[in-house]
Amino acid sequence: MNLKKITLLLSLTLLVSTVLVAQPYSYIGATKCKICHNRADKGEQYKQWAASKHASAMKSLKPDEAKNPKCTKCHSTALAVDQNLVETITPEEGVSCESCHGPGSGYKSIPVMKSREQSLAKGLILPTEKVCKKCHNEESPHYKGFNFAEAVKKITHPNPLAGN
Repeated sequence: MNLKKITLLLSLTLLVSTVLVAQPYSYIGATKCKICHNRADKGEQYKQWAASKHASAMKSLKPDEAKNPKCTKCHSTALAVDQNLVETITPEEGVSCESCHGPGSGYKSIPVMKSREQSLAKGLILPTEKVCKKCHNEESPHYKGFNFAEAVKKITHPNPLAGN
């Protein structure tokens, strides 16, 4: 009977320690994404993002808004996430790649990125209307409605090598 209790206790201890050691993916910032996603043959996604309103979202805030977490949670990826998960992303990046695609530390490597399945398993998010509506909603004092189909056309940044 004691052996069963000890075995159970050891098993539970191992399970808990495994869960505690498991780290969630962290936010690496758009400059890390730029390394691969700014090549012409890949569609220059970084360049497209850098020229977008998302990239300059923090600059669009008034000084008092830039200090207000209710505003910065949607105008800065770095300020919207658990600060323990921030690696090299900065607030000045505004709404960066990882707001829409998830924290990149797990899927940033070339071998992982070559496989959609592996990328998704390592934290890549494929943006949906639900992802966008975390910020584009009535909670914003500047909300003027949101049409997902139209918005997606404005921000789309296909990768010609991936066939999309």
